[in-house]
Amino acid sequence: MSARVFCLIVTSLAIPASFVAAPYPTELVLQHLPTLVGLIALLIATSWFNVSRTSFCCSIAFLWIHIVGARWIYSFVPYDTWSATLTGYTISDTFGWKRNHYDRMVHFASGIFGLPLFSECLQAFLRLKPLPSALIAMSGVLSVGAAYEILEWQIATVFSPAMAESYNGQQGDIWDPQKDLVLAWLGAIICIPLIHKWSPILETKTDG
Repeated sequence: MSARVFCLIVTSLAIPASFVAAPYPTELVLQHLPTLVGLIALLIATSWFNVSRTSFCCSIAFLWIHIVGARWIYSFVPYDTWSATLTGYTISDTFGWKRNHYDRMVHFASGIFGLPLFSECLQAFLRLKPLPSALIAMSGVLSVGAAYEILEWQIATVFSPAMAESYNGQQGDIWDPQKDLVLAWLGAIICIPLIHKWSPILETKTDG
């Protein structure tokens, strides 16, 4: 069994495992819809072209930090408890935070970890060079982020206010969607110079 297949299997198993004694099982179902979409997208990409090790690892890392966030519906990820156990200090006290910022970290990571696979898809199928593919991929990352924010908006109109708040995790911040998109954009910008140095992927996979 290859390392990639092993990672995909373990990541797939982590989804049902996150439901074990889950504190918010109903909301967790909604949270894992994007997880399944991301996992399927990665499976399709790896079957269509030779995804680089870096892009694969970035994609797996992003899925895992999302799975962790989903289990505690983002707003209640106990990172303060974890940091207090390890260091005796909480992250929120250290930085003076008044809200749980795990969701902001994940949106920032979506730019850094999402850009490589987007860029490689463009290089593989459109034969673009690394820099233009990275710039277009940044638009792709922002488009996915915007679509996700629209999904949250629709959930807010369909479900009960309590369910909508549990899923969206705005925590009282009316500018939460805008801040999330800015963080994804910043993450993508940071990643673009690294993508620019990578060699383009020229060949897609064939049946032979």
